[in-house]
Amino acid sequence: MRFTALLALALVGLTLAGPAAATNYNVSDAEQHGNWHSVTLSLGDERHFRALEQTSYSDSILSVNYTAGVCDLPWLEVRVELEEHQPESRVANLVPGDLRVDHETLHSGMAEFITQRGDRGFYVNFYLDTQDLLLDEMRGGETLRLRFDRGDEDYWFMSFDLAGAEAAIARAERRCKAAG
Repeated sequence: MRFTALLALALVGLTLAGPAAATNYNVSDAEQHGNWHSVTLSLGDERHFRALEQTSYSDSILSVNYTAGVCDLPWLEVRVELEEHQPESRVANLVPGDLRVDHETLHSGMAEFITQRGDRGFYVNFYLDTQDLLLDEMRGGETLRLRFDRGDEDYWFMSFDLAGAEAAIARAERRCKAAG
């Protein structure tokens, strides 16, 4: 196995616990696409297919996720590494959020901040009416910018490189559909 694939598998370990439960999935079929990777996550009969970018920040990962059986309902998630394992699973906050690829459409929606008991990360899940359009724009864009409004004009900004996103997202979606 190439060094980059081994590195990808090691780094992907940071993002294996999903918002449903702090569970470690088996990682396979890692492939690098520019600054993105695509992987298959499995646990028993459960299969998820993930396109992820983990180079923009040392403590954060952006992912586009597909689940076998419901491949037409992908979800976008950011995972941020925390210093301590979380004592409980909870929704920590629900705030307005905006996402924009380059100078394309401004996608406004809600961002849900979630912690999982026993996990060292918190997860941001997005609820957008225009997610399909956002994913299309990500496939052809250069940079995804995020803005979270934590109230009283307290904004949190992030940006992620999209070099390789098109190939990684397409592979994750293709593998999901092939899984049936």
